[in-house]
Amino acid sequence: MNAIEFSFIIPVYNRPDEIKELLESFLKFEDTVPFEIVIIEDGSTESSELIIEQFESNLDISYYIKANSGPGDSRNFGMHKAKGNYYIILDSDVIMPSNYLNEVVTFLEANYYDCFGGPDAAHSSFSNLQKAINFAMTSFITTGGIRGGEHKVEDFQPRSFNMGLSKKAFLASGGFGKIHPGEDPDLSLRLHKLGFKTTLIKDAFVYHKRRISWSKFHKQVNKFGMVRPILNQWHPKSKSLVYWFPTLFSLGLLGALFFMIFGIYFPIYCYVLYFIIAFILALISNKSLIIAFQAIIAIVIQFLGYGFGFLKSTFYLVVLKRNPEKTFPKLFF
Repeated sequence: MNAIEFSFIIPVYNRPDEIKELLESFLKFEDTVPFEIVIIEDGSTESSELIIEQFESNLDISYYIKANSGPGDSRNFGMHKAKGNYYIILDSDVIMPSNYLNEVVTFLEANYYDCFGGPDAAHSSFSNLQKAINFAMTSFITTGGIRGGEHKVEDFQPRSFNMGLSKKAFLASGGFGKIHPGEDPDLSLRLHKLGFKTTLIKDAFVYHKRRISWSKFHKQVNKFGMVRPILNQWHPKSKSLVYWFPTLFSLGLLGALFFMIFGIYFPIYCYVLYFIIAFILALISNKSLIIAFQAIIAIVIQFLGYGFGFLKSTFYLVVLKRNPEKTFPKLFF
């Protein structure tokens, strides 16, 4: 494999403090691999320009300001401007481990892929809420551990908070579409159709901060649920019973609570057992009772939000035969 020149592509919207923290983590890189950073200010009213100027003497940074058009289009804009042959797309709310680029280069030199995803982890500096949500989003007991990097996964659908894409694959695919969220799995599925392979590099993780509240988390996972039936409609071969699990879990929980009224307790005992196991795993992982309790709340919000979002979207698209863009305009830029 030839030497790779990497370009980190980072859209930012009204988050100069996040950009500062992210750029500080780049300064701690142990790697000697040359790279550039391309930051795209996506119509922000809070500019990151003064923050970026503080790092320009130590990092190779290109900074562009454009009208707001969403994260997918901004990433495409950045990749068109980038000088590298391989792009690594990040969200502004991540922190980079010092060995990140070494892990990527080592993997790609041994097993080249035109697209990869990396997992997310919780940094020790994160708040209890951020650690609880991270557990819910990455644990084997909730998502199968894929987002948390438990396994190397062929045909993995990377998420754009930590995603690699070759210049060749970008030019062939045209990059991200206008749906959001969901623009990242949509791109992955289009890449598969074009013959490109994707994978998960489990050691190329980032610390994903997720500046979020309970209400914002519910809104986020609810959108994730609404997007998946749209992707299934666009990419029929991607359909899987797995995507129904949060809906079945949520309906089952409501059913278990209903059966309690009639003195039937076995279903709710099954849920209690599941939550006890999740609590123990969160406690072992984070060594905090508070985080373990909050992790249970996060799991419930995650399943209910995604599950009923998925059910709602499926009803409108499959049963009522509605047009996705007209029915859910807020999911498109």
